[in-house]
Amino acid sequence: MIKTIPKQPEGRSRHRWWSRHIHYYYYRLLRLQDSPEAIARGATVGVFWGFFPFFGLQMVLAVMTATLVRGNRLVAMATTWVSNPFTYVPIYAFNFHVGQILLRFQDIDLTDVDWTSSDLFYLGGKFALTLGLGCFVVGSIVAMLTYSLTVPALYRLRRLRHHRRCRSRR
Repeated sequence: MIKTIPKQPEGRSRHRWWSRHIHYYYYRLLRLQDSPEAIARGATVGVFWGFFPFFGLQMVLAVMTATLVRGNRLVAMATTWVSNPFTYVPIYAFNFHVGQILLRFQDIDLTDVDWTSSDLFYLGGKFALTLGLGCFVVGSIVAMLTYSLTVPALYRLRRLRHHRRCRSRR
């Protein structure tokens, strides 16, 4: 006789899948052999490049920069996913708005464009400058916050892990 395992409802199994993956990556983060500062530098670089619209190049730029600043390259690649298909539009719209405020370019309105080559050339340069400055400023601020929050958090997580290990050995 063959025993069958009863199926769980779809919602519960999906929850367990996400839960397992979150725990897996949490423990991978705890077990990284780099110093908390190197991991934080990697996260900082990845988050910074994640705020730029260089689709496909974000990870390459993050790894190159992480190598230069001696940050963790794996963490740098992973944290570029702060911008993903679900967050592209709000992040870049916010970055563009910040660029408009800083450059005082309030006349860029994409709804009133004639779409002639001269208008597009003029608007393209202005648009790229506005978005680029906004991405740089927002990315820099979020990167600094990432570093300042990640280093103490990693020290705390490692300390907690060490205490748990010591307790379990008793």
